[in-house]
Amino acid sequence: MSGHSIAAPSGSTFLIGIAGGTGSGKTTVAHKILEKLPPEQAVMIQHDWYYRDLSHMPFEERVKTNFDEPRALENELLIAHLKSLKQGQPCDCPQYDFVTHTRKPDSRLIAPHPIIVVEGILLFTVAAVRESFDLRLYVDTDDDIRLMRRIKRDILKRGRDIESIQGQYYRTVRPMHLEHVAPTKRMAHLVVPEGGENTEAVDVIVGRMLYALWQMKHLTLESSEKKGFPF
Repeated sequence: MSGHSIAAPSGSTFLIGIAGGTGSGKTTVAHKILEKLPPEQAVMIQHDWYYRDLSHMPFEERVKTNFDEPRALENELLIAHLKSLKQGQPCDCPQYDFVTHTRKPDSRLIAPHPIIVVEGILLFTVAAVRESFDLRLYVDTDDDIRLMRRIKRDILKRGRDIESIQGQYYRTVRPMHLEHVAPTKRMAHLVVPEGGENTEAVDVIVGRMLYALWQMKHLTLESSEKKGFPF
């Protein structure tokens, strides 16, 4: 645990952010949390969806872009969407094509849920984004394991070859991790070693989420009783 205090639910939505280096297991942790929560109580948003559209650039220029720094993402739009969800409003989240480095024409409608899970490498690097979360998790995994996972993902899911992966890793991924990502570990409420393989940590997190759901229901009951509403 860090020295940061975990916020109590504010209203009817609890925001949980999951950060960590590339290949650390953030998405796996997010999915395992969602699987253990009651159905229809939680939904996930990926920070990767918010990469800026580069369709205005020639493809040769797009591939030279530094995708591992905070400015590569439209963080202002993510903040606006999180605020809308907290206010009970759905939002159309962008979807990104990692092969062409452009946004897809179709967005993804995310409806308000009691728990919103957001995961991304650079999620805690921008203060305004970081401070949106009621609970911040940092997934901490050894560098060699993360690199092997990234290579496998980029080849199988993003259609890339080993030379381009290696070039990007040494050019931007590793130095940007040291500059931007690793320092955010100290900004987390909880550090999760070994990603989704750490079932004990996932169970602790789920317990905290279930308590947050209970708190939100309790607050709703109190509010309804004060207003004279039947429940």
